[in-house]
Amino acid sequence: MKASEIIKSIIKVITPVIGGKFIGKFAVKNARKDYKKNVKPPFSPPGYVFPIVWPILYTTMGVAYALVTNKSEHKTLKGVYYTQLGLNYLWSVLYFKYKLRFSALVESVVLLGAVITTTVKFFNVKKIAGILLVPYMLWSAFATYLTAGNWFLNKENPSYTGKTEN
Repeated sequence: MKASEIIKSIIKVITPVIGGKFIGKFAVKNARKDYKKNVKPPFSPPGYVFPIVWPILYTTMGVAYALVTNKSEHKTLKGVYYTQLGLNYLWSVLYFKYKLRFSALVESVVLLGAVITTTVKFFNVKKIAGILLVPYMLWSAFATYLTAGNWFLNKENPSYTGKTEN
């Protein structure tokens, strides 16, 4: 493997991690306080779990992408990968930054579909790449459940939706 290919692979691996870190600073800075105030659905993990899980998932995402695109660049794979990654980042902005909780719920369902599509496409190109995305796919399904549960349990609370009564 040439040095330029190694550099490209490293960039592919770290891009989602750096993007996730940026989104965390931009959109999720008050998430822990916000999370504590809400009524949570059953099986909700403690808030400290999320900053542990996401860097691992972002890393496996990047590794999977590097594996399927190193031999030859597949435009379809690039499109589905960056679509799901963009949707992933958008969810945090909708949910935490703007408190558009129902929009985040709808977007979460679309994101889950994009993650499933990406996982299947990666698996069809290189099995290990698809397998690397399975935890992300499962976490995305769980996150959709949490988003739905949180919305249903808290939708009448003005501090949850960001709507303040005058």
